[in-house]
Amino acid sequence: MTETWNLRRRLTLSGGEIAYDVLGYGQPLILVHGTPSRSYIWRDVAMRLADRFTVYVFDLLGFGQSERREGLDVSISGQSRLLAELIEAWGLEAPSIAGHDIGGAIALRAHLLEGVPFGCIALVDSVVLRPWITPTTRHVKAHLDVYGTMPAKVFEAIVASHLGTATHTPLDRGAFATYLEGWRGEFGQKLYLQKDAQLDEDDTAQFEPLLPSIDVPVRIVWGEQDAWLAPSIAEHLHDAIPGSDLIILPETGHFAMEDSPREVAATLFEFFTGCSKITARSATSENN
Repeated sequence: MTETWNLRRRLTLSGGEIAYDVLGYGQPLILVHGTPSRSYIWRDVAMRLADRFTVYVFDLLGFGQSERREGLDVSISGQSRLLAELIEAWGLEAPSIAGHDIGGAIALRAHLLEGVPFGCIALVDSVVLRPWITPTTRHVKAHLDVYGTMPAKVFEAIVASHLGTATHTPLDRGAFATYLEGWRGEFGQKLYLQKDAQLDEDDTAQFEPLLPSIDVPVRIVWGEQDAWLAPSIAEHLHDAIPGSDLIILPETGHFAMEDSPREVAATLFEFFTGCSKITARSATSENN
């Protein structure tokens, strides 16, 4: 899939140019990736969901095929505003959404603070409850000058080591190379540090008190072996969002879609299919 995953469309928004694609036909469903990944992480899941839904996939600003340069606002708050712009540009009304890692925070911030309505929300190993910055990233943030001046090859080895902890089972060489590609060389080093510098737990703290107000169906999916965000966080998040359900996937790390693509696809397909029927019935009742 590495060679065939290519986002064919572009949109210029207030913050920069976003690469995206649309797959399948049906009710709209948006997939939001996290850091330090790209939309490629959704490749197998997106293909399965496209059997029933119109699936919108995109690379966050500063990631993958979207615009990448110094000086961009790639913070969670900035990305949530761009998500709101994307949804407006796509002409979608209350689409469903799934977010992974900071993608979950971006989706929730757009919903709770930007006022973007969603039909159903899935959170996969998501950044929501503090503290969520990993020890590795926290160290990078505390010593940006050191990481910024070290040789690019040394920095690449650090990023590669961090990526190695993202899954329970080692990534295959093609996937590993795809994730590492964007952070290689001096340019990649600068962009990696830019994104880490802008990671701010205040961006989620602002909507944490609003989690109990979520009144649409929510499914939380978590890897039992997530080394970045412990499964206990999923339990707390489940308690914080009334009516949510929780799926724990065995033998699965933080990059759940890499360790367990079929299982993630199946649980999201089942959730969004059931959810779309509920929202369709609600819309029919309101119109009668």
